[in-house]
Amino acid sequence: MTSKVDEALGYEQARDELIEVVRRLEAGGTTLEESLALWERGEELAKVCRRWLDGARARLDAALAEEAEAGSAEDGGDES
Repeated sequence: MTSKVDEALGYEQARDELIEVVRRLEAGGTTLEESLALWERGEELAKVCRRWLDGARARLDAALAEEAEAGSAEDGGDES
């Protein structure tokens, strides 16, 4: 049930909607069908958040590796 709208959601939007889905599920008072729809939406939102976080981790790792390479080059490049 992933839609183009999900792909366009920013991390904060997806996180906030996921929080609302969890709140509604915990509060109860919904039919089984509504609960299942909320659960499915929550799963999709969690995937969107995970993609954003994985992307952020990859960018951070790349920046740290670049910094380490620059530092190594400044030190002569060989530490043996």
